[in-house]
Amino acid sequence: MTPGNHSDAYFMKEALKQARISYEENEIPVGCVVVCNNRIVAKAYNQVEKLNDSTAHAEMIALTSAFHYLGAKYLQECAIYVTLEPCIMCGGAIQWAQVGKLVYGAPDPIKGYTRIGKNILHPKTQVISNILSEECKQIIDKFFIKVRNQN
Repeated sequence: MTPGNHSDAYFMKEALKQARISYEENEIPVGCVVVCNNRIVAKAYNQVEKLNDSTAHAEMIALTSAFHYLGAKYLQECAIYVTLEPCIMCGGAIQWAQVGKLVYGAPDPIKGYTRIGKNILHPKTQVISNILSEECKQIIDKFFIKVRNQN
């Protein structure tokens, strides 16, 4: 969480660390970090199974943590890094939070917000996609292969 001049790839690697925790806990491996002034202010991973809460997506948990840490209800000066394209619910939360920048790794052609439309996000939110997309996709694919083999 040290300030510095870090790249999008650096912060996505931090989000991937969170995805690995999620994987180890048998959750769909999605990780997320929220960055403000080039410093991580919140990090989270999917906890749907752990919390028995279908809304406990990495983005939702990270946003809530960032709001509390910063004492703010809007995150215009923040960037959110997530390993998988946010779903519609998370896209809506990112919109309500007025996040300044969304960076995601792998696209989600089935449940990603862009499937419905890019207008879900706040009009001022900058979007950057496909950052470390192969690494982000690999952990998702590995998880679902493991799940199929268990059945």
